[in-house]
Amino acid sequence: MLAVHRALAVLAASEQPMSITDLGAAIGIDQPRASRVVQMLQHEGLVRREPDPSDARRTRIVVTAKGRAHADAHRERRAAPVAEALAVLAPEERQQLAALLSRVVEAWPRA
Repeated sequence: MLAVHRALAVLAASEQPMSITDLGAAIGIDQPRASRVVQMLQHEGLVRREPDPSDARRTRIVVTAKGRAHADAHRERRAAPVAEALAVLAPEERQQLAALLSRVVEAWPRA
């Protein structure tokens, strides 16, 4: 189910509809699995498929209003405990932590 949440988060954050292939690449899964994830999201009414106006063979995935609300609520639920944990740090300590985490992210191996 992690792939489903990641897919919905990526689609909700995207300014443009995405192809299944692009969505799969964005969340690190292959095209067949991405297609199954989209099918699950579509079944729940969280996304819809629409034809790609530039290529009739392709389908674009668009997050629905229900999907956006679901993604926003999920993000808020996950962010609340993090904010609570970070509240024990002084502002300077939070800045240091952010700088250190940025360095870790920059050094993280790319697939």
